[in-house]
Amino acid sequence: MTSPFTSDDDLAAIAHGVMDLSLPKPCWTHRAHFAAAFWLLARRPDIDLPRVMPGLIRAYNEATGVANTDTGGYHETITQASLRAASSFLAERREEPLFAVCNALMESAFGKSDWLLAYWTRERLFSVEARRVWVEPNLKPLPF
Repeated sequence: MTSPFTSDDDLAAIAHGVMDLSLPKPCWTHRAHFAAAFWLLARRPDIDLPRVMPGLIRAYNEATGVANTDTGGYHETITQASLRAASSFLAERREEPLFAVCNALMESAFGKSDWLLAYWTRERLFSVEARRVWVEPNLKPLPF
């Protein structure tokens, strides 16, 4: 298991690394996606994250040699669902340190990289359409 975050600076470093395209590719994990989302949601309320995050991720992917195609790279439905999960989780824990909120999410069902398959079938989630645009869950509604 990966070590938990120990400070908000851990999250800030990931978010800044994505924004300035300097985060080493091996560091861009499921956990890091949520760390960046939490930091940006909490510390950059001036950014319309659901609108801006797709461009950040696409640019980061390109900078690290990952093509954004119909089968790889940026995925709209996964990104938007994850932002909704992070935002909801954060709203319920506003009094806790940001790094602790991220650690708690990683210990929850959302911390599993396959959490979305409780809401979408694999075929629907990994379709070209879901990669390009938001696609509603087809198993059950998101809880937030």
